[in-house]
Amino acid sequence: MAYCDRKLANHGLWLLPVAVLLAGCGSGGSGNDDSAATQAQGTTDGTVELAGAAMKGVIQQGLVTANRLIADKDGHYAPQRQSTKPVLTAEDGSYQLQLRGKSDGWALVQLQADANTRMICDVMPQCDQPGADPVAFGQPLALNSDFILSGAGDLANETVHLTPLTHLAVSLAERSTDGLSPEALSTAYTTVEDWFGLNAGALSLAPPDLTRLDELSNVSADAMQVAIANAAFLALVNDNPQWQGISDVLADMTAQVSETGQLSMTGDGTNVALADLLSAAAVQASELQATVDSSVINQKLVVVEHRNVQHFATIDDLYQDSDTDAGDTTSDSGDTGSSGGSTGDAVPANAALLSWTAPLTRVNGESLAMGEIAGFEVVYGTSAENLDQSLAIGDASVDELLVEELGEGTWYFAMRTLDTDGNRSELSEVVYKQI
Repeated sequence: MAYCDRKLANHGLWLLPVAVLLAGCGSGGSGNDDSAATQAQGTTDGTVELAGAAMKGVIQQGLVTANRLIADKDGHYAPQRQSTKPVLTAEDGSYQLQLRGKSDGWALVQLQADANTRMICDVMPQCDQPGADPVAFGQPLALNSDFILSGAGDLANETVHLTPLTHLAVSLAERSTDGLSPEALSTAYTTVEDWFGLNAGALSLAPPDLTRLDELSNVSADAMQVAIANAAFLALVNDNPQWQGISDVLADMTAQVSETGQLSMTGDGTNVALADLLSAAAVQASELQATVDSSVINQKLVVVEHRNVQHFATIDDLYQDSDTDAGDTTSDSGDTGSSGGSTGDAVPANAALLSWTAPLTRVNGESLAMGEIAGFEVVYGTSAENLDQSLAIGDASVDELLVEELGEGTWYFAMRTLDTDGNRSELSEVVYKQI
């Protein structure tokens, strides 16, 4: 992690550890007993359209199949034997298929690569290939035939996306005594979101093509964070000769989850570490800022960078020199509302503890949901008229920040709210602390 540490340190950030809910993937058989047959019989009429995208970058010409998840008489869920006819992902990674039966229950969707499958390099500045020339950012590279992605979802939603993160979630859910039950899958998706510092429901968002961000007008910071987390899997190949390709990295992480329900937090010299993925994601978010012209997209990339920086710092601080694992366990327009701040006193003499409450409305009176808040920016300095230092907080759930290593004198602080569309509120009232 030394390279990433240096990269992150160059941004001059104070990193505040925040509370992280770290939670923690086997296979199932076919449901061909009476209970399974009864459920299957109830879904023989009509078809349900199932769609989504396969993204790690964009995966083109990958073979996609889907199976209903059916419970046997003991309540153990597994894929139904009869699957859909494979369809190929399009040039943008999307797929569409039809599954016989009604739009109820859950389905397991899987992608298998073959000799014709290609993936767009989504790593800046290039994707290294052992024994071959590097592939430039935005260009296609071949995938091994052992590359597989899985995802699962409620057929009522008719959308299932396939990414390395959803693949980990399915592997985690398979460890459940109930197999791939709706409850096990929902819990596993939430757990993987927690591992990577993602907001709830982020794995259900369509990840954008990181090589074409300027062409996207409505992409959220949450969706970009998912895409950049997936890009980090391949970024590790560039920095570590141990991994021959994305398949190796994904297989290592899947094995960790399948065998133990856990991920290595800071690494053991053998396995992929969650902290390495987070720091690689922060670096990628930083590098991508130089590839876009849109100021709105750029601001969202800043938010994603700082989310990963903070989450990385939390893990690094809490688990350094430890082998502890992660265990089982938007608005369209308008300015963001401003939020107040205050300084705390029960802190070191050369530090200030700021706390605040997230705003509930915008300055124009419209309501502001937590899901629309991308984070906050704290500005401070030795003059109320010249707040020339700043810290970004890319997590709407954070409500305090410890600013350390302040010199003697009076320090002044204010903050603003950032929303998921890149809007920034006016500064809050200025507060101060004497050091």
